[in-house]
Amino acid sequence: MSASTERGREPAIRVQGIEKSYKELHVLRGVDFEVAPGSIFALLGSNGAGKTTVVKILSTLLRADAGAASVHGFDVATQPANVRESISLTGQFAAVDEILTGRENLILVARLRHLEDPGQIADDLLARFSLTDAGGRKAATYSGGMRRRLDIAMSLIGDPPIIFLDEPTTGLDPQARIEVWDAVKKLAQSGTTVLLTTQYLDEAEQLADRIAILHEGRIIVNGTLAELKALLPPAKVEYIEKQPTLEDVFFAVVGSDGAAGRAGDKTSNPVGTDA
Repeated sequence: MSASTERGREPAIRVQGIEKSYKELHVLRGVDFEVAPGSIFALLGSNGAGKTTVVKILSTLLRADAGAASVHGFDVATQPANVRESISLTGQFAAVDEILTGRENLILVARLRHLEDPGQIADDLLARFSLTDAGGRKAATYSGGMRRRLDIAMSLIGDPPIIFLDEPTTGLDPQARIEVWDAVKKLAQSGTTVLLTTQYLDEAEQLADRIAILHEGRIIVNGTLAELKALLPPAKVEYIEKQPTLEDVFFAVVGSDGAAGRAGDKTSNPVGTDA
């Protein structure tokens, strides 16, 4: 069996016992999760929970103090070059060149990757992200949502099987957020594995096949949206059943004051796993 076939049978991303500290500050305290190929996995948590640190470790920008992680079947510590060839990272702020047009930004990246026919690659991505009409305009004239879509399009040049989106809708207005959500959904539909970090509960609820809540350096709950909602009983008001929202689940496991709540005490292990 070939190495590529073996990689296709295992999780696209596997994280086991990752720890990271900065002097006395323990950012990650033993993080474990897996991401299935072609799925959207949301790492949900408040500011400072350690989400970006996880992404930096998985993208080989930072070394873990303990634990192990693999991306596309490659160990992030011992095979960093292979990992980098398999991924694309989109940070919290769009990294487009505002002096260039949208099309020129895409062509530039395609040329840097030494790909054939960069113009056609640019045109295909502009069409895919509904930016064809704006392709000839300078990126400085783009709205926030358009810049973010262009940024994601640039990340897809070279067809990486795995993409990391670190808080992709930070600072965007509601309409721009919806535009980015649509782009992310299309990524997964095309077979790309997406690891998404976010502090927005509705974003995780709208996009993710599976959601993990990271709190104080640990994954305190991990499951599908239906599994997370099942942690809380439905409320009944005048015979009308109301299912709990993801926001209800989040504050139940984290606690409104930042301390893990009662539901969190009962769900310290991923949903569907044994203690």
